Amino acid sequence: GRRIRLLKGLPATSTVEENSAAGVSVYNFNVTVSPLASGGVAILPTIVNSNPLTEAFDIESKGGFEYRVVTTGNPVLDYETMPKSFDLQIFVEDTTGRTDLNILTIQVTDKNEDPVFRGNMAIQTVMIYMLEGTPPEHIYQVDAADPENAQLKYSLLPATAPFSIRESGAIFSTKEFDYEKDPHCYFLNITVTDPDGLNSTKTVNINIININDERPFFTTKQRIYRIPEEQSPGTIVANVTAKDPDDEDSPSRLFYSIQSSDRYFSINPVTGVLHVTGRIDRDALPLRLHPNVSLIVRVEDSPSSGHASEMEITIIVDDINDNPPECNPSAFRKEAYENTTPGTFLVDLRNYCKDIDVDPSNNQFSFTGLSGFGSNNFALESTVSGRLVITGTIDLENPANPGVEVYTLTVRVQDIAHPNYSSKYPFYISFHNIIYIYIRIKPVNEFFPVFSNLSYVFSVSEITKVGSSIGRVHAIDKDWPPSAITYSIVAGAGTRDYTNIFWISPTIGDVKILARLDYETTQKHIFTVQASDQEKSMTALVTVNVLEVNDEEPVCSPNFFSLQIPVSLAVGTNINGFRIECQDRDSDPRSFRYFINEGNENSHFIFSPSAGSNTSRLILASRFDYESGLDTNWIYSLRVHVTDDNLVSARDKTTHLIKTATVTLSIRVIPNPTTATTTTPGLTIVTRRENLYSPSAWYVPFVITLGGLLLLGLLGYPGVLLLTRLRGRCPPAGRAHRTPLFHFTFCVSSQTMTKLSTVFDGEARDPVTGRMYEFSTRSGARRWKKSNEPLQPVLAMQVTSSATDKSGQETEKAEAPSKKEPSKKRKELTAATKPAAKPSVGQSETPGQAGLRLQEQKEESEDRRLSSPA
Repeated sequence: GRRIRLLKGLPATSTVEENSAAGVSVYNFNVTVSPLASGGVAILPTIVNSNPLTEAFDIESKGGFEYRVVTTGNPVLDYETMPKSFDLQIFVEDTTGRTDLNILTIQVTDKNEDPVFRGNMAIQTVMIYMLEGTPPEHIYQVDAADPENAQLKYSLLPATAPFSIRESGAIFSTKEFDYEKDPHCYFLNITVTDPDGLNSTKTVNINIININDERPFFTTKQRIYRIPEEQSPGTIVANVTAKDPDDEDSPSRLFYSIQSSDRYFSINPVTGVLHVTGRIDRDALPLRLHPNVSLIVRVEDSPSSGHASEMEITIIVDDINDNPPECNPSAFRKEAYENTTPGTFLVDLRNYCKDIDVDPSNNQFSFTGLSGFGSNNFALESTVSGRLVITGTIDLENPANPGVEVYTLTVRVQDIAHPNYSSKYPFYISFHNIIYIYIRIKPVNEFFPVFSNLSYVFSVSEITKVGSSIGRVHAIDKDWPPSAITYSIVAGAGTRDYTNIFWISPTIGDVKILARLDYETTQKHIFTVQASDQEKSMTALVTVNVLEVNDEEPVCSPNFFSLQIPVSLAVGTNINGFRIECQDRDSDPRSFRYFINEGNENSHFIFSPSAGSNTSRLILASRFDYESGLDTNWIYSLRVHVTDDNLVSARDKTTHLIKTATVTLSIRVIPNPTTATTTTPGLTIVTRRENLYSPSAWYVPFVITLGGLLLLGLLGYPGVLLLTRLRGRCPPAGRAHRTPLFHFTFCVSSQTMTKLSTVFDGEARDPVTGRMYEFSTRSGARRWKKSNEPLQPVLAMQVTSSATDKSGQETEKAEAPSKKEPSKKRKELTAATKPAAKPSVGQSETPGQAGLRLQEQKEESEDRRLSSPA
């Protein structure tokens, strides 16, 4: 549809003059809104874009729906440098959502502007200086321009001034100036005008410089000056004055300087006042040798290329008493032995002090004011010589002596003449003219160390720990200050086994033991200790009494023994005649007591006597009862404790200790062979072998297989030849004799099973695990007993018989490749059923062990029979 026009008066074109200030109205327009727009304008007229882009314009409201476009002044419109036309896009929206966008074209118009100065005249007043006597010439060029590039016209005021300006802006002087007759300064107003009459004006200041043609002269007649040394900087020495004839009655404008280089003095270049600038020390070189300073003063009527005059001035520097006496060093450290003879010379202070003032009347000094704690023991021979001597007797051990080892003395050194150095050394009188003398009194070692006792006796228990302190010796030295006493052991303190069993602390005298004491070996140790102060020493005797302690354990023989007794042994019998015998190095033989601490179930065993003797026998105290189930253990492991606390020794002891020895007895109860016992069915033994293959060792089976094949070939060839010969001479053994063959079948690789009927006619308890097991007194075979398994009748050994020719042949064929295998399997079975320990030398075999030995012999004979060719 048709677009609704909200901006009334747009599009339009308007103009604005360059350089317009901010807020200048450029164009007015209205906004027409719909009657439906009750709220009026939703978005006020806004400049949304401009071509080219600029922020030089803005829209202001005039009230109601009237608006105007105004200048912002940023930037200021310039016809010569900025675009000359701008297209502004104005957007508005009312409350009903209707919008309008129109363009206002603004054209910038040119305005004639004032001409401007350029260069120095644009920013400041130009100052031009001309020397008098200079002929008429060009002196300055005015630089100006018109923004519209119009032709400019130059003019100069006042017109009476002896200067002119040309159309190009060049300023010329029109006469030769005389400083004494003409004005010294001219102010020229330079005006530049464009064709429309717009103009600008600047001022040029022209100064005439005087030229002097007369030589200035000095009006001061004095040439020699005298000053004392150490004058502060700025002190005036002389006031040099001069006159320039060219100046007539007016003050001369002269310039003063010192031609010769000098570090002590300087002259004011305008006033000619000569003053001190550096420290003047008469006592330092070069003034110490040459106290006169000569200066060449020059006066000029121009800083350069003018007329000048020179004059020589001599300044004599006088010495003052500005240096106090100085001592190097200012502190002395001296030593003297106690009891030094009075009158002994210590130090001559004058050899270390001096005064550097040049004048002899200023460099004389004296020593006074000897003071300090204990200064009454010292004195100066005279105030001039400065020799310090001892006047008193100093004894450090004397109670009347204050006990001071270092005396601090002070001596004042001062000038004889009146000092004049308060400004140079403001604190010198308080500090720097004091000499400090430190005199250390060296003690003399006059006395020997003395022990507090002539001898020492220590009583020590023989069980005292190594490293323990058993006592302390102490010595004193009357010397002052007390000397450091060092303790040492110089004799004794050793045994046959140890070089030193005692150690003494070098500083405090503590005696410690380095090895275990033994009353039974040595009851008393005597050694000599020494106290030394590095120069003198004294000794004392130390006796160490070792106190007996029950520290030795009983030693019993034997301490381990194995016994075997029949189950029917009578009560009260000394078991196998066993006797235990004990000894103790520090206990009476009557002090032993015997206890069976562990393993004595049902109290079957006792020792007699149980106390009061070093020998005791093992007695069966009660009979065994296996039939009723009271006893179940067939092996008893007895732990016997032997203590030495039955009696107390008559000798004194520091403590009453109890020592214990341990004896272990292993007693095996042998069942009665006639005892009726039930047995379990034959024992089945399963042997499982498993070979594991490792990929990293692939070559091992290969090498073993190859080697086995080669060995089988070497051994098999002679066997085949021998078998062929035997077959040719003898009939097969099975057919010739018809002897039935017995085959014992064992389990190999979990495939072949064999049952061996064995009679288990006894039971016992394992001493390690405590579990019950059954055993055979004939073969020695054993097995764990099941808690709820009843006893079973005896089963006979299963055998397989073959009497036919056919079975004999098959048996003969089966025997050949397995000659070694049955023997090996029977050995494994034998090892599985063998008892845990063989009887020791001198002991009798049990029935179980005998049966096992007979079974092994039978299996070996069977192996030999099976391995024979027949």
